[in-house]
Amino acid sequence: MSLSDQNSPESRHDEKRDVFHSEDMTTPVLIDDAVDAENREHEMGAWEAAKSHPWACLWAFVMCFTIVMESFDMFLNGNFVALGAFQKKYGVLVDAATNTYAIPTRWQSALFQAGQCGAFVGVLVAGPVTDRLGYRWTTIMALLMMNATIFISFFADSLTVLTMGQALEGVPWGLFIANSPAYASEIVPLALRGACTATLQMSWSIGGIIVAAATYGINQRNDEWAWRLPLALQWIFPTPLLILVFLAPESPWGLIRHGRKEGALRSIKRLGPGPRDKAQQTYAMVQRTVEIEDQMGGNARFIEMFRGVELRRTAIICLMYASQNFAGNLIANQAVFFFEQAGISSNRAFELNLINSCLGLIANICSWFLSSWFGRRTIYPWGTATNITLLIVLGICASIKQNSATNYAQACLGILITFVFAGTLGPISYTVISETSSVRLRALSTGVDRAAYYVAEIPMIYLASQMLNTTGWNLAGKCGYVWAGTALVCWIGAYFGLPELKNRTYRESDILFKRKVPARKFKSTIIGVAENA
Repeated sequence: MSLSDQNSPESRHDEKRDVFHSEDMTTPVLIDDAVDAENREHEMGAWEAAKSHPWACLWAFVMCFTIVMESFDMFLNGNFVALGAFQKKYGVLVDAATNTYAIPTRWQSALFQAGQCGAFVGVLVAGPVTDRLGYRWTTIMALLMMNATIFISFFADSLTVLTMGQALEGVPWGLFIANSPAYASEIVPLALRGACTATLQMSWSIGGIIVAAATYGINQRNDEWAWRLPLALQWIFPTPLLILVFLAPESPWGLIRHGRKEGALRSIKRLGPGPRDKAQQTYAMVQRTVEIEDQMGGNARFIEMFRGVELRRTAIICLMYASQNFAGNLIANQAVFFFEQAGISSNRAFELNLINSCLGLIANICSWFLSSWFGRRTIYPWGTATNITLLIVLGICASIKQNSATNYAQACLGILITFVFAGTLGPISYTVISETSSVRLRALSTGVDRAAYYVAEIPMIYLASQMLNTTGWNLAGKCGYVWAGTALVCWIGAYFGLPELKNRTYRESDILFKRKVPARKFKSTIIGVAENA
């Protein structure tokens, strides 16, 4: 080949194609492609990214929407204990004069905790299973399992069987919550990472709205269908989601980690339309990051999450997950019961719960814009500080002489606390979680770190039930003092340990953690596009 032929555009294109299949990340053309793709990620705004990657947004939303099933069931259990028909069937008489029944605290806690115990098992197995099968097939398997386990809860004729059904349903929940934030963060452009991972919280809100609407519509029923109909509604989710997940592309990051290069390129093309050279540039960027991480730590193993640099990342994610249970959010999970304990009539409590769920969805939509405008270290601390203030006011309101005005004040404060959580702490936690873990350990990390959520939630559910139940401590709104104290611990931990990863690529995050940059300096530290360490 002549020199002129070598310098022709066709020759350069062939060189790029050959380099694309090369394992050598020192190849100049491949490095140039990776740099070009990363620069494009930084330059792309949220709206531009959404227009150029509509399919990536769709598949991220579909995967995140699997969380609606865990949300549905969690809110459903919180509503069961407030349903008159359910209380009479499975509860104990607490006031003969008014013929009032209540679910014993131990069974109330068991119903809330069973699913979380199952989910704890699910997240522990999610890492190895996902690492072997990929996000798609693991999620498909979990959806099939979900369809089967709903039968146990639906046909349950005792609290024991219902609790067992909830525990078994929890296993696929664990697989969903471990995979969803990781998959969503890997397939969308940098500018959309915050908004797309925040849809996890929106799925929680949607689940709450469906439950609130269903239970409000049937809370006057006096037969077993008052709780069996809502349980049957769970079947509307798994099959349609299974079909959509089957059609979705696998994450190109996971495919590259397993050496499936051609499959990774096909996924990249499906996720974002554009010229072939842009797809190759994106591939080069992913390949570069994967190889940098391989040089840092080698093969992905559980033990790696608790060593060196990865230990810090694991601690941050565990804090984010666990803190979701400490900032008053459990009030939302038992909203109807909380409203009733605050002195609101049963029918009005169900109405307020529906309003509460709808406002949560609005707050989550607002969080998409907040995550684009403000950093993680801004949204999380300010959201937590706001809820601490509201929780203290709630406790004060419950401590003074009670009347109709104080009852409604407590209910409104409960709604405000949920609104703040749904717009700040909740969605931004999922964003931080998806950004902080290394790509190499993500499949393992998201499962194990989610386990920290359940380790914190299971005792907190018991505590919440004890504080609200008439057969427990019967604190009503005074529980605000307790939640304000636990939320303060979260605020302190975030202030000193939460790094700012907004607008950082995974390569930049790896380098920042490897250099042990203090959390408060993540935002100001400059990482050159040519740096690998």
